[in-house]
Amino acid sequence: MNDTTAQTTPVLTGTDSSSLANTDNFNLQQNELVSKLIENGIVSKEKFDSAKVKALTSGKSIEDVLIQDRIVSSQDYYKIKSEIYNIPFINIAEKRIPVEILNIFSKDIAKKNQAVSFEETPDVVKVAMVDPLDLQKTRFLTTIIGKKIEPYFTDPVSIKTVIDTRYGAQISSEVDEALEDVADIIDVTGDGDFSNEDITSAPVAKIVNMILEYAVKHKASDVHIEPRESGIIVRYRMSGVLSEKLNFPKKLEKPVVARIKILSNLKIDEHRVPQDGRFQIKMDNHIVDIRVSIMPSVYGEKVVLRLLERGGNAISFDNTGIRGQAKEDFLLGLKKTQGIILVTGPTGSGKTVTLASSLMILNNPEVNIVTLEDPVEIRVEGITQIQINADIGLTFANGLRSVLRQDPDIVMVGEIRDQETARLAVQASLTGHLVLATLHTNNAAGAIPRLIDMGIEPFLLASTINVVAAQRLTRKICENCKMEYMASAEQIEEIEKVLSDVPGFDFTKLLRQNNNKLVLYKGKGCPECGDSGYRGRMGIFEAFSVDEDVMGLISDSAVANDIEKLAVKKGMITMVQDGYIKVLEGTTTIEEVLRVVN
Repeated sequence: MNDTTAQTTPVLTGTDSSSLANTDNFNLQQNELVSKLIENGIVSKEKFDSAKVKALTSGKSIEDVLIQDRIVSSQDYYKIKSEIYNIPFINIAEKRIPVEILNIFSKDIAKKNQAVSFEETPDVVKVAMVDPLDLQKTRFLTTIIGKKIEPYFTDPVSIKTVIDTRYGAQISSEVDEALEDVADIIDVTGDGDFSNEDITSAPVAKIVNMILEYAVKHKASDVHIEPRESGIIVRYRMSGVLSEKLNFPKKLEKPVVARIKILSNLKIDEHRVPQDGRFQIKMDNHIVDIRVSIMPSVYGEKVVLRLLERGGNAISFDNTGIRGQAKEDFLLGLKKTQGIILVTGPTGSGKTVTLASSLMILNNPEVNIVTLEDPVEIRVEGITQIQINADIGLTFANGLRSVLRQDPDIVMVGEIRDQETARLAVQASLTGHLVLATLHTNNAAGAIPRLIDMGIEPFLLASTINVVAAQRLTRKICENCKMEYMASAEQIEEIEKVLSDVPGFDFTKLLRQNNNKLVLYKGKGCPECGDSGYRGRMGIFEAFSVDEDVMGLISDSAVANDIEKLAVKKGMITMVQDGYIKVLEGTTTIEEVLRVVN
C-alpha cells in the first residue's frame, strides 16, 4: 500500500461541517474499518473478537487494545482508517521535511494536537494528523497559520518520532542522510570493537561535526550526548536551559563516543572510569575550546561537551549586566591596589565571565596578573593562567602559595573552597595584593558569614574585603518575537512591592503617567529562539562596598541578614530588584527573574 492514496484530498478551512459527525454514519464507517482489517488479513476474526472482549472489560477502546497488544500495527490500522474516511495516509517519519515547513507549528502545538506540517503552497498547508476528523483541531490549526489545512492521516508512532527527534534541530535532515551511510559502513554487532577506519569514517565524523556546528551556531554552552536504553539523546544547553534536539540509534553510541575520544586524545578502550579531555574547533574564524567529560553509566558512556570561545576580545564588563550603584562599587574596588573582591553565586551563574571581564579592565603591561582556575574556561592574552590539578597536588591552596612567590600584583582565585585557601587569600591581600575570588553563597551578604565559618577571623575580613557582589544569569527576551502585553493587577502589585524602597525610583509616578496601566514584554516564540521566547542571557546583580559601618558589623560577627539590611539602607539594589527593573525595561520577564533567584 502506498504512503499516499489517490483519493481526493479534502481541504478544511475551519468552518466546514461534516457528515462524519452523524453518529449512525460514524458507526457504519467503524464497522467497515473492522471488516477491512479482517478482509485484508491484518487481523483474524478470532483475535478481533478477543480484543473486543478485552476492550469491554478494561474500559479501553478497541483501537487501543488492537495496537497496544500488537494485534495490529499502528501504521496498518491508520492506513485502513484513511481509506474508510477518504483521507490520504502518509508515513510522516519517512518524510524529509524542510525546517521552515516543520516550524510552521511550534513543538508544543504539534505535540498537543498530534499534527505536523510537511508541505506548503501559497494557499494550503499539508498537515499529517493522528485525527484529521477532529474539526476543532483543524479549525485551531487553520486559525494559527491563516491558511487552509489539507489533512493527511498518519499514525501516532510516526508523529511521536518526528516531534521527539526533529523539532527544533535544523541538522536533522543532514543527520538522517549521514545515518543512511552509517548503516552501510559501521557494523556494531559482536564485541563492539572498532577499527580506526570505522571510527573516523566520514558518516560518524560528519555526525559529530554537525552536532558541534549546531552548538556553535546556536551559542550552546554545553552539549549532552546521553545513552539511553533504546538510543542516544543529544541535548543542548542554550541560554541556561537544556533542550532535546536529536535522537540517534543505539548502534551509533560506541562509534560516536570513540570519535570524540580520538579528538580529545583519550583512551578509546577505557569504558569503566571517567575521562576528561579537550580539543578545539575552528568555525567562521572563531576558535572554540571544547572541554570533554566522559562518564560511564548503566546504559553506556555519557559525554558532556562544554564550549568556550577563545580570546578575551568578546568579553566586555558593560555587557555582563552590572550597572548603577553595583557597578560603581565594583569598579571602585577594582581601582584599589590591595584587598579582596568577592563574586558569589551558584555554579553556572556567570561568575567566571564577570571576573574575566574585570581582569580585562586591569590587564596592562605594568602589572603581573596570575590566575588559578579549575578549569581555565576563558583564556585572556597577557595573563598567566594556571590550571588546577589535584591529582598531582596542584590545589588552590598549594597553587596560591606558589603564585605569591611569582611577584604578582593581582591574583585571581577561581574558587575559595577551604580554610587554607581562604587564609592565603586574606594574607595575600594584607601583603599588598589585589585578590579576586569566587564563593558559593546565595547572596552577597552571605559571603561574610561563610568565610567566618571557614575559620577566618572577623577583624581580618573587615580590613581586607573591598566589595562583595552576587549574581545570577537570566534569559533575555528574544528580540525577533518580542511582544507587549498589559500587566495584571497581581503583577503590578508584586512589582510595586519589590521596588518600593529602590532609591530614586518612583513606581507610583510611573503608573500615574500611564493611567495606572503597565506594559510588560515577553517572547511569543519563533524558530530563532526555538519557540522558547528567550535568546541569550544577561546578569542580575547586587553588590556592596565594605565601609566603616559594614566593617563594624563584620567585626561583631553579624549574621547575613543584618549585613544585607545595612547594605540596602546604604543604597544597595538587591538581585530581585535589579531583575525587576530589567523586566520594566523589556529585557527579561518576571517569571525568569523569580526562576533564577528563588
